[in-house]
Amino acid sequence: MKNTSISSIEHFIINGFPGLQPEYYGTVSFLLLLLFLSIVVGNGFISAVIVYERTLHKPTYLIFFHLAMTDIVFSVVTLPKVIARYWWNDVISSFTACFTQMYLVHSLGAIHSLILLMLALDRFVAIWLPLQYSSLITNKAISIACSLCWILTLIRMLGIVLHALTLPYCNLNVIPQCYCDHVSITQLGCGDQVAYVKAVALANAMVTLLVPLTFIIFSYFSVIIAVLKIPHTERRYKVLSTCVPQIFITCVYYVPRCFVYISNNLGFSFGDGTRTIITMMYSLIPAVVNPIIYCFKTKDIKEALIHRFKSRKVSIATTSKQNNRKKKCLALAIRNPTVSVCCTKVAM
Repeated sequence: MKNTSISSIEHFIINGFPGLQPEYYGTVSFLLLLLFLSIVVGNGFISAVIVYERTLHKPTYLIFFHLAMTDIVFSVVTLPKVIARYWWNDVISSFTACFTQMYLVHSLGAIHSLILLMLALDRFVAIWLPLQYSSLITNKAISIACSLCWILTLIRMLGIVLHALTLPYCNLNVIPQCYCDHVSITQLGCGDQVAYVKAVALANAMVTLLVPLTFIIFSYFSVIIAVLKIPHTERRYKVLSTCVPQIFITCVYYVPRCFVYISNNLGFSFGDGTRTIITMMYSLIPAVVNPIIYCFKTKDIKEALIHRFKSRKVSIATTSKQNNRKKKCLALAIRNPTVSVCCTKVAM
């Protein structure tokens, strides 16, 4: 942890969880590895089911697919480096690698936010405009909208990163975080333009977060209003039991993010350890539970998985019966050669 000038900075040091004792490095890296595998396997499984199950080629599940892809890519961008930091003490991140990671982290976060907005829009139209749903929300429309979310956000975030690159970096080259993000990097900058760069990034972040969040809240209120009009208590409870976890995970995703950005720009300081935990919480918890909340609790996906499982079970049972018959006929044929005709028919 040394002071460096702009001409000598070639890398950043990833601090990780501040104050973590070396004897816990192995445990932390193992837990992070399990977290990484659960995100990749869970979201990868859902993505594969949506791709290969033709009955799920619907607008809602296309949105689920893009949501899962953002979670997978985000975990691949962030977690391997954190795991390496504690498993092999790999604390060095090159200047280029750190800015690239920052670009991908914020791009994926913004894309995820817009995909959640798409999901809220799909939910709103399904509830309040059910007769127009099939004409307004189509596979083609959703595919184009989600693709634009990716493309336009990647272009927009490139400007934020290039703006941060204009700063001279002459403070400590230590990132007090598990990965490189805009807040951590710009804190290491110096010069008169630091406040301006931070203000532009804050405005961008607030638009990215608050605009989708506003409509998401509005859509959930519309769902609750519609649910309260349902006469059957059991159906009402079923819908609410699905919405409550979604509302909770939406809060986990948005509220801490807004808090970190606003508090940092208002000068409200809290410990690096607290900020790291908050950041890891809103970055990774939604990615772990999204497959369960949005997909495994969805009726169509459950039915598709059950149908696949039953079909495979019947296929295995049929194959097993045929093999048993063949074995019995072969045994009879060995004892009595005249039975060989029977074995030939069974084999056919």
